Amino acid sequence: MTSIEPSSAVDPGTLSPVDQAILDAARACVAEFGVRRTTLTEVARRAGVSRPTVYRRWPDTGSLVADLLVRELREIITDAVPATGTGRARLTAAIVHGGATMRRNALFAKIFRTDADVMLTYVFERLGRNQRALMALFADAIREGQRDGSIRAGEPEHLAAMLLLIAQSAVQSAGTIAPVLDAESLDTELTRAIDGYLAP
Repeated sequence: MTSIEPSSAVDPGTLSPVDQAILDAARACVAEFGVRRTTLTEVARRAGVSRPTVYRRWPDTGSLVADLLVRELREIITDAVPATGTGRARLTAAIVHGGATMRRNALFAKIFRTDADVMLTYVFERLGRNQRALMALFADAIREGQRDGSIRAGEPEHLAAMLLLIAQSAVQSAGTIAPVLDAESLDTELTRAIDGYLAP
C-alpha cells in the first residue's frame, strides 16, 4: 500500500516556481492514473525537469502526493471562507462549501474512486498532516466565534476534532448516501448539523 507521508524537505507554504510546476504535474498524473500508478519519472517528464530535480525535493511518490494534497486543501479552504458574518456562520459556511468543493474536485474524486485504501490509514489509524492542519484552522475559527458569542463555550481543539469527524464523513461517504441525500440536500443537512453543534 502506498503511504502518503509529508516531505520534510519542502514547506508547501513557500514553494518555488519549480516546486509548483512539479506539483502541477503530479496533480495531472494522480487525476489521470491514481496514486499507485503515478511515478516520479512521469511527474518529472510532465513538469519538464530532470528526475534528480524531483528526487531532491521529494524522496518518493507518497511524500509528493502528501504535499500536493496540502496545497489542494489550502486552496479549497481559502476560497471557502466568507468575508463577513459571525464566527459560527463563517466557519459553518467554510466547512460546507469546502466539503462540496472537495466532492467535486477531480483529484480527490480520483483518489476516493481508485485509491481509497491509501486513505484508510488516515480514517482509522492516525491523523495525517492535512487533518491536523484542518483542525488547527477550525480551532482558530472556533476561538473567533467564542469571542463574538456565536459559538458555545468549550475546548476549541475538542470542538475542532468533532468538526473534522463530521466533515470527513460528509465528504468521504457522500457517494454512499447519494440515493437518500443528493448534493444539495447533503449541504443543507450538513449546515444544520454544524450550526446546531456550534450554537451557544
